Amino acid sequence: MNGIGGRFALVLLVLALDQATKLWAASALDYGMPVALLPFFNLTLVHNPGAAFSFLADAGGWQRLFFIGLSTVVSLVLAAWIWRLPRTARLLGIALVLVLSGALGNLVDRVAYGYVIDFIDLHAGGWHWPAFNIADSAITCGVILLLADGLFGGRTRS
Repeated sequence: MNGIGGRFALVLLVLALDQATKLWAASALDYGMPVALLPFFNLTLVHNPGAAFSFLADAGGWQRLFFIGLSTVVSLVLAAWIWRLPRTARLLGIALVLVLSGALGNLVDRVAYGYVIDFIDLHAGGWHWPAFNIADSAITCGVILLLADGLFGGRTRS
């Protein structure tokens, strides 16, 4: 996954996985009806017109265009950053690929449906984490890797 081709192939792979699981969830699950898989894990189809944790979900509709624009700009910046990365920046490359993949996955939903399809529902003791999807997971993992690269990776690069 060193080269530019490998990085963008990984973007497409994560994006395809995200979109395939969302299509499956939308066709196999009834909206808002949890399907228990484990004592702490349900599949629950929900639509999120807002951002992370349903931020601005009830904003009246303007947020759709705002998030489409923001996601587009962020995706273009990330793609350019990935394009310019040296082959040796492996951890940073993977981190950026994951963030870009997630941003694109949720962007596709916003453009196609006006909301993001979420379906992963983690819970414990009656408390539910906000539902999320593969794109959200990719963004979260990417940000964690970005932090790790910023804290530890920079010391080994010239």
